[in-house]
Amino acid sequence: MKKSVITRRKFVSTSTAATAGIIAAPLISSGSHNPLNDKIQIGFIGVGKQSFYLADQLMKCPDTVIMACCDVNLVNLDLFLKKAQKLNDEKYGSGPKVKAYHDFRELIARKDIDAVVIATPDHWHAINAVESAKAGKDIYCEKPLASTVVEGRAMVDATRKYERVFQTGNMQRSSGEFRHACELVRNGYIGEIKEIKVDVGGPYRLFDIPVEETPREIDWDMWVGPAMYRGYHHIMAPIYKPGEKMVYPRWRSYKPYGGGGAHHFDIAQWGIGMDYSAPVKFIPPKGGGATSGIQMEYSNGIIMTHCKHRDKGGVLFIGTEGTVQVNRGFLKTEPASLENLQLKDTDIHLAKSTNHYQSWIDAIKPREKPICDVAIGHSTSALCNVINIAYDLERELKWDPSKEKFTDDNEANKLLSRPCRGNWKLEV
Repeated sequence: MKKSVITRRKFVSTSTAATAGIIAAPLISSGSHNPLNDKIQIGFIGVGKQSFYLADQLMKCPDTVIMACCDVNLVNLDLFLKKAQKLNDEKYGSGPKVKAYHDFRELIARKDIDAVVIATPDHWHAINAVESAKAGKDIYCEKPLASTVVEGRAMVDATRKYERVFQTGNMQRSSGEFRHACELVRNGYIGEIKEIKVDVGGPYRLFDIPVEETPREIDWDMWVGPAMYRGYHHIMAPIYKPGEKMVYPRWRSYKPYGGGGAHHFDIAQWGIGMDYSAPVKFIPPKGGGATSGIQMEYSNGIIMTHCKHRDKGGVLFIGTEGTVQVNRGFLKTEPASLENLQLKDTDIHLAKSTNHYQSWIDAIKPREKPICDVAIGHSTSALCNVINIAYDLERELKWDPSKEKFTDDNEANKLLSRPCRGNWKLEV
């Protein structure tokens, strides 16, 4: 890997004195004199716009404190450092000092950090997560989980091998309208499910933007990291001027940095009990160049289509006796009486969470699985990966969910993984 010209640049902040840490059980005995020992001490890896939101939400949880942050974008790093320090000070008086890093490996080497939040671009998730698991950190990782199926499987394997608590950022699982919609479907209140329509953005695409001069505030080689290299463009990693409003960068739209729109596919699979499975057949539209319209068939005959549908979009479950449509803050059922239906004690009751971030924190001390464990996140992410491949190849593909491979299609199977650039390696 080419050596970064700013790897050793010293930012602001000084570290607090390191507290002892135990990897297998991240929290030290409450009998210790250090008041932080009963808190979940968190480091943030990747601190763009999404991390500002995540920091606010996680610091509302009683047992959290931010200890460190990391990014290759100096502007984002400085902005987040100030934000995190303010949150610590507001919560704990003169709060612990937050330290900034350029290389995530320095952050996860700290023994006093119990857990990490990964909000880097998708192409970094797997290496960030696997190395964090090796270092004994519990993990919150944004969705979609991985850029390839093989990367997602490595994240699951590392989580299990190193006994980590891993929450995927599919936060719609912690919203009441989505849970109620899925419970109506799972309990047969709209009859037998025949079809699902999912309204999300299109698949990633190849670059159609020019290369710009790389700003001195960003280490672009490190930003690209293990992925295929291409030159800088500001929509991929904005450099902000003082007082400028942060926006979501658009790397998500481009191959190989984005992974697909996971949220609604996650809910679709939750609703039909396919959290750890997938469709067995993928049929893209004929004609080439399509960005919607792919049909997917599950082994039980349910057909799921990626397409626009009805006002409000989201996920539409179509059964033999009615429909359920759900999106953020929106639920519509036919018959309408189902919207406020109270489940019977004998009905299937899905896992309940009203706070996706507290769900993760609550799972850490007892070493339990949160509401969207890494295996669920991988199942949804892999679905998005396979959809992208089908759109790319423009032909029908048969998929074996148990083996996580295409049936009799070597060309498609080669797209389930990718080589790591430079000296980067994905090793569980």
